[in-house]
Order: sequence, then structure tokens, then C-alpha cells
Amino acid sequence: MNPPRVRLGDLSVGFVHSLADAVRSLGQNPDPLFEQYGLDPARLAEPGARLSIPRYMRLGHAAIQLTGEPGLGLRMGRLSRISQAGLAGVTAAQAPTVREAARCLIRFEALYGSNYRGQSSFNEDALGAWLRFYSISPYNAYNRFVVDSILASWLQQLSKLAGCELRAERIDIEFPEPGYAADYSVLSHSPVNFGTELNQLRLSQADLGLRNPDHCPSTWRHLLGLCEKELEHLTRTRSLRERITQLLGPLLNGGREPDLEEVAARLKLPTWTLRRKLAEEGTQFRAVLNDTRRDLAMTYIRDTELAFGEIAYLLGFASAEAFQRAFKRWNGQTPGEFRRSQRQAG
Repeated sequence: MNPPRVRLGDLSVGFVHSLADAVRSLGQNPDPLFEQYGLDPARLAEPGARLSIPRYMRLGHAAIQLTGEPGLGLRMGRLSRISQAGLAGVTAAQAPTVREAARCLIRFEALYGSNYRGQSSFNEDALGAWLRFYSISPYNAYNRFVVDSILASWLQQLSKLAGCELRAERIDIEFPEPGYAADYSVLSHSPVNFGTELNQLRLSQADLGLRNPDHCPSTWRHLLGLCEKELEHLTRTRSLRERITQLLGPLLNGGREPDLEEVAARLKLPTWTLRRKLAEEGTQFRAVLNDTRRDLAMTYIRDTELAFGEIAYLLGFASAEAFQRAFKRWNGQTPGEFRRSQRQAG
């Protein structure tokens, strides 16, 4: 049986609405572009509909070209609505405080979006909290807007909940300073730091403690329970192989590959138990690792503009040459031949 095809991730089509609003705010009609990507009104109204991350990145890039606005992601974030995050967003809108709303949006991120390479996190200390967003790197014209839109939308949605404008104490962004850097000034009390190790924004304890005037305790608890059930269902219906594949994405990086012991520890299983359970599913760890690398490599080559050396790094190969050899062994083609064949087919 062929393994399930690995994707870079996907997100709710609800996110497309803020992109449409941003395009319209700049005097352009997004409808022809959306039709080109199969996003007609029926598709946008479909419950649970998702859009792959690579397709979303191409859509955003096309919208930036249409509007001539490189900072379109920031505009998207400022026009976003919390309901666009689906059940998780509706639940967060009933949170008692900004803190609990932020926790909710991040804890239930899997209900409205999944990134195979990592996930967002909420890290609180005595003075405040970091809201961190994991994005696919290296960065280019296709994915910077995703980081911009998420960080700006967090601030916009939490401001709406609190009934006052929130500005971050600090914002760090992984990619180098872009030409539109001045546009970030409305998001933070201090200049934004570019070329950092993480994408994150910092909120103070005072801002985190702001109350939500629309909070209803019983509705909040009811919606929280629904989110927990949905999240549990997502986790329960994954096979062990799928759970391992999900873990491998963030662990594959920088010329190193994870081993069986590391993955077993992440799953809180003894190594021998993990080996036995995989055998019961008719596979073994090395096969899952190789299949994951192969499918991710095909996705990166087909759906992104990344150089082969960058892909080799993202998949944990020691060198671009080692990646090229492995890819030809898997597919009977070099990465360059595979990319050319996909472009011709498209």
C-alpha cells in the first residue's frame, strides 16, 4: 500500500476573506483571481474547506502583483476577523481575557490550519507572553506575506476583543528587513527586529489581563469543550505512521536526521514498543523517514521556488549532493528533471 502523500500543510479557506478585503481596499477586484484558483462563493462557503499552504502562497503572491503592494500581508491582518479562524476563532471571541483568547487561538490552531514543519506557541512569563508563529523558510516573495498577516491578525483580533488598540512591546521577524518596513510601525511600540531566529510578538501582562466585555462564561465553556473534542478527534484518527510523519517535519533540519530513539521519546513510548507497533502496521522507522523525506522533497520541488540546496537543508541532508542522489534513487529522476516535468505538465 502506498503511504499517504505528505503536504506542507493547509489552512481554512476563511483566511482568503481577509486577502479579498485587502485587495478590494486597494481598488482592485479579487474575484477573477479567486476564480483562477477555484475559490468561487460555493467553495468559500463549504464547511471545513481547506487550501494548501503552497497554493495559498501562490495566491498571495499573485494578489501582491495585482495590487503592487508588497506589504499586503500587514493590510490583510488589520482587516481580519476572528471568526475567520472557524470554531477556534468563535471560541476565542468568548474568552474572558486577551490572555485566554490568545491561548485559545494557538492551542486549537490545528482546527483551522496545519503546518507540517511546525506550529505556533504561547510562552508566558512573569512580565508578559510571546506569541510565536512557525513559518516555512527560507523566505522569498511567496511566503513573507504569511508571517505579516498572522502577526498583524493576532494583534487586530485581540484588540477587537479587548475594545482597544493593542500594540506589541516587541516584534521579531525571521526574514531580512523588507522595503516596506515602515508599515510595521502601527503594530509595535518599538522598532521591529528583522533577521531574528523566531517570528514572534510580545504582549505585556497588562494587555494580557484586559477583559472581554462580551464574555459569557457558560458559552465559553461550551465552545471550549467542542474545540477539545474536535482536537481529540483529529489526533485519534491518525495512524501511528501519520503521527510520526507529523513529528518528523520539525525535526528534519540543518544536515541532521532524527533517529528512532528521539521520535519514541517525543511519542512517550519505549523504543522497542514503537518498533513493534510500526511492525504491526507493516512498516519500520527507516521506511517512514525515507517516505517522509521523499514526499516532502517532491512537494517542495513542485510547489515552491526553493533551491535544491535549501531543500536538502530543510530535509536534514548533509549536502545537496546527498539529497540529489537520494532523490534520483527514490524517483528515477534528478530534482531538476522532476521540477521541469512538473512545470511542463502544469
